[in-house]
This record gives sequence, C-alpha cells and structure tokens, in this order.
Amino acid sequence: MNITPLARGEQKCIAHACLISPALGEVGLRRGDRPLLDEQRRWTSRRRSRDMDCSACTPRRPWDVPFLAEPREVAALRRLLRTHLGLWGLPELAEAAQLCVSELVSNVITHVGPGTPTTLAVSMSGTYLRIEVQDPDTRALPTLVESADDAETGRGMALVAATSDRWGVQLLLDRKVTWVELATGLSTSQGHSENVHVSRAASALGFYGVRHSLHPTARNALGACVAQVAAIEVIADLLHWLRVHGHDADEALDRAHSKFEAEAGQVTRR
Repeated sequence: MNITPLARGEQKCIAHACLISPALGEVGLRRGDRPLLDEQRRWTSRRRSRDMDCSACTPRRPWDVPFLAEPREVAALRRLLRTHLGLWGLPELAEAAQLCVSELVSNVITHVGPGTPTTLAVSMSGTYLRIEVQDPDTRALPTLVESADDAETGRGMALVAATSDRWGVQLLLDRKVTWVELATGLSTSQGHSENVHVSRAASALGFYGVRHSLHPTARNALGACVAQVAAIEVIADLLHWLRVHGHDADEALDRAHSKFEAEAGQVTRR
C-alpha cells in the first residue's frame, strides 16, 4: 500500500505535538510514521517515571515549535494548535487562535520573506491564551492599515485585532515577537472551563471522596489518577442503576456518548 509522505513542516509539527503532549498518543500520528511513534513511546515512558507533579486539572505548559515561514506550513501549524487547545480543554478558542496564527504567519511571509526562520510559541498569560510568532526581522513591524471593503490583502492585522482581546509587538535584540492574547474565561491558568455539566460532575465526584483532587491548584499525579478512577466509578454505578431498573445500559452509554460529542461540538464551534 502506498502511503503519501508527510510534508516536511507537518512532520516537524506533529513530532513536536507528540513530544509536548504525550496525551496525543498514537492518534497524533496521522499516517503511522514509525520513527515518530517510537519517539512518542520513549517520551511517554520517561514522562511516567519522572513527571509526578502534573495537575489534576489540565496542565498547560508553554511550548514552541520552529518552522520556515512558507504557505505550506500554515495548515500543519493550525492542526497542531487545534490539537493542543483540545488537550488543554480550550477547544472553543481553536477557531480564533487558528485565524490569528494564519494571519501572523502570512504577515511574516509577506513582509519579511518566504523561508524566514520563525517560531510559534503558545503559553498561558494569567488566564489568557498567549500566541506568539517570532521572526528575526526587527525592522518590519506589523501595523493596522485601512483597506477597502473589496480589497483582497491588507486586512491581516485588522483581523487579528478584531479577533483577539489584545495584541502587540515586542522588539528584542535578535528577534521580533508579535503576540496576541485571547480571554479563556478561566479563574486560574490551570483551571478548567465551568459549565453546568462540569459543575454537576464535580458535585457527583464529591460523594466519591475526590473533591480535593479537583481543585485547580492540585498538582500531583496521584490526585489526577484518583479523580479519573472515581469518574469511571460514577459512570459504572449509573450503568448498574440503569440495568437493575430494566434499562439497556449499553444503549444508554451509546446515547450518552452521542450527546457528549454533540455538546462538545457546539462548544468548539462557538
């Protein structure tokens, strides 16, 4: 069977996603690239042995990936960003974040030049998602310009300004950093989005003795493991309850999963 090789930029981005976010697992490899899979397994093994301080909530560690500013790289960067935001529990920011990355990278290609060594860096700035595009040209500064309604170019930074909550440019000795920040609605940088579903689940888990593990400041792998086991216990107990009351537990589980997928999709599209 012939397998289309990954584009160079896509290989780098997906490899970086696996190294930064072990939770991607083998799903992060779109076309079964064996070297990346082996590296993922080695990384996961090392992480399990040493990383004992991860939060019970989603750890959002800063990450960055270098690339050459070429149009073909943009799609891989967008996929990488969407994947990370999903892992960070912030899928609702994916569309806005992807738009900002596309425009910032396009700005480098247009005003600095194709092939420019560039870096995408993503982190949490307090409760804001911060996205940086770094390039070595400290002279070509992004600016807001007025463009005609029917103009096909010149709207990049205007779109970024309209989409983000704040943006700016930082000049360093060796590079320029163009950054944007998007509000997450979180109470802490390591917290999770509050909604009725999460709140009800937290209340239910409280009866299973894991309330302390759900606090945003909890930072140990044991707490995360206890919370996960308790969540599974809740689901299993509900299936037992359904069965003893004459309901089809498997059908209920399928319907619940479909409902979850539908509601998760609605959050992502907002």
